Amino acid sequence: MDSAVIFDVDGVLFDLTTSEEEAFFAPFARRYGLKGLSRDWDSYRTRNDEDIIAEILATNGLPPSDRDGVIADYLEVMAEGLRARHFSPVEIPGARALLQSLYDHHAIGIATANLLAAARLRLVHACLWPWVAGYAFVAEGGGHKRETVARAIAATGLPRSRIVYIGDNLNDVVAGLENGVHFIGFAVDAARRDRLSAAGAEHTSGDHAATRDMIARLLSKD
Repeated sequence: MDSAVIFDVDGVLFDLTTSEEEAFFAPFARRYGLKGLSRDWDSYRTRNDEDIIAEILATNGLPPSDRDGVIADYLEVMAEGLRARHFSPVEIPGARALLQSLYDHHAIGIATANLLAAARLRLVHACLWPWVAGYAFVAEGGGHKRETVARAIAATGLPRSRIVYIGDNLNDVVAGLENGVHFIGFAVDAARRDRLSAAGAEHTSGDHAATRDMIARLLSKD
C-alpha cells in the first residue's frame, strides 16, 4: 500500500457510551472507594488512559505499582460487560462501510488514547478489529495524542503526504498538524466541527460518506 488512513476510535468509529466510560472508573471505586472522579477527559494532564490511571493514583496518594491491578480490573469489567451484553460499542453511522471501502486500497490503523486490550475488546465485539489491526497504536507508551500518531506514522513507513489522520478532538487537530499529515476533523455536531476548524482543521466532516470523498481527494495522485 502506498497510502494510509489512521483513525481515532471514540468519536470517529464509536460513540463512547456512559456505561463504557463508567467501566474505566469502576476499579477505583471497587479498590479504593474513590467516587466522583472527573469524567471530563480533558481535565486530566494528558488525555491518555495509561497517564490518567497514573495521575489518579498519584493524586490520591496511592502507589504507582497499583497501575497493573487497576488495568486488569478495568479489562475484566469491560470483558464481562460485553459478554453479558450490559453494554455494546455504538458505531458511528457509516464507519463500517468506510473501513470496508478503504481496506483494499490503503493501509488502515488506529491511534487512540485507549489501552490496547480495551480497544481490541470493543473493536472485536463490533467485528471491526481485522480492518485496523495492522497498525494499532494506543495508550501504551503514554504521552499526548501527537506521540501516538507519530508512532503510527513511523510504522507505516510512508511519506506524511500519503497519510490521513481522522480525529474528533482538539488534541487530534494538534496531532495531525504537528505530524504534518492530512487531517480530517470529524464530528456529527456542527458546533463541534466549528471548534475543530477554529483550532486549525482545514478539512472537517459530519458524515462518513463525506469523509470517504475527502480521503480520496487528499490522497489522489497528481
